[in-house]
Amino acid sequence: VQLVESGGGLVQAGGSLRLSCAASGRTFSSYAMGWFRQAPGKERVFVAAIGWNSITTYYEDSVKGRFTISRDNAKNTVYLQMNSLKPEDTAVYYCAAAFNKPAMRNSWGYDYWGQGTQVTVSS
Repeated sequence: VQLVESGGGLVQAGGSLRLSCAASGRTFSSYAMGWFRQAPGKERVFVAAIGWNSITTYYEDSVKGRFTISRDNAKNTVYLQMNSLKPEDTAVYYCAAAFNKPAMRNSWGYDYWGQGTQVTVSS
């Protein structure tokens, strides 16, 4: 499966962005999906994850209440709505897909990764 992220950009603190990740290839509904981010000089870390049927979602503590992960299986797309953005949210955001697995926080469980999209939040 191929994953292509979009929707990144430059936004002021307090603003919003919606990231999209379009998947192609095998049946999208067979995949749990996740979002991760990597800030300059830091490791890639978990942001949010969603199960195949959208019932299960997980969030990293610092984004709870600000970010929302969702998916549209008919459109083969997963979204990350980001509100109340902070400068510390600045990073490259990656989506990832895990075939026939539950939603999870661990990056090593994901089988496919997108190329990333830059999000920059100015203060």
